[in-house]
Amino acid sequence: MMATIRVLVVEDSLTVRRHLCEVLATDSALEVVGEVADGKQAIERCRALRPDVVTMDMMLPVMSGLGATEYIMAHFPTPILVVSSSTNRGELFKTYEALAAGAVDVLEKPQGAEADGVWERQFIATVKLVSRIRVMTHLRARLGALGQPQIASRPAALAAPPFRRQEFEIVAIGASTGGPAAILEILRALPSPFPLPVLFVLHINEPFAAAFAEWLDGQTGTPVSYAREGDMVSATAGRVTMAPPDSHLVLRNGRFHLTSEPARHSCRPSVDTLFESVAREYGPTAIACLLTGMGRDGAAGLLEVRRAGGLTIAQDEETSIVYGMPREAVSMGGVERQLSLTQIGPALSTLAAPRTELLRR
Repeated sequence: MMATIRVLVVEDSLTVRRHLCEVLATDSALEVVGEVADGKQAIERCRALRPDVVTMDMMLPVMSGLGATEYIMAHFPTPILVVSSSTNRGELFKTYEALAAGAVDVLEKPQGAEADGVWERQFIATVKLVSRIRVMTHLRARLGALGQPQIASRPAALAAPPFRRQEFEIVAIGASTGGPAAILEILRALPSPFPLPVLFVLHINEPFAAAFAEWLDGQTGTPVSYAREGDMVSATAGRVTMAPPDSHLVLRNGRFHLTSEPARHSCRPSVDTLFESVAREYGPTAIACLLTGMGRDGAAGLLEVRRAGGLTIAQDEETSIVYGMPREAVSMGGVERQLSLTQIGPALSTLAAPRTELLRR
């Protein structure tokens, strides 16, 4: 007999909390082991109960959902599903912060206009999915005995063989589950200004994608914005350009094009769609990087970039929250180099160095 999935529900609204617990109780594979109304209680109950998954609201009394998420992920990492509202910009930004701190996924609270049972089925399926994901310790919130941040030492990355020396013109990156934290670490490792255009596709549940580029723009020294139809790709050197919500990002004749063609692997925007167009447009001068994520989106596109002579990188299994998309790319032969998350940013800096030197002349 399979063990039940033990769930801790964190929600300050009694009405919403009762509804979440009632929905979870309808599935025999799930067991609600605790329910609390504030972030401080969430930490205490998570430490005592060690649940398989936590559903976490962001706007909580005493301690916010973000504060609780940061503490839990620093001290006793537990898969966290953010269940929050997307209507408030401040709450959206806290949700992004929670994802960057190690929360696995996000689901919007029920709005009351959904068809009977639709939200409830999605909630149960997402809780089950999140419970199976291996999570890692995030040290940024760990506190010392006097409440002062400890300086956490990170193991030095093993030296990788040198990359082939050539001039590159563009970087394309794709990510899904675990992507917010991964892209943040990569961008913070890049020099400012970075000499190449950086294109980025992230799978994030609607409607939470709406302000992600704006949030990411404020986190690093690299400007971030959503792509606009018809803009010149070359004019975005030194910037990160993201595929906007619910649109594929395609490069054609040196310009960005946004399409509403059918989803691929249930994803729109699709990493495959971006990578394939990058392979066609830039061939051997392209760098494509596939990060942590569930499913297989991006694997075929990465192979196309490699076949076109571009350089392809996949995040390694050890540092991936979900080694799904990178694994598919490796199995298809699309990966030239597997790197840890801490190695990817420095590697991109090295690969862009010839263009940096050219611009300085």
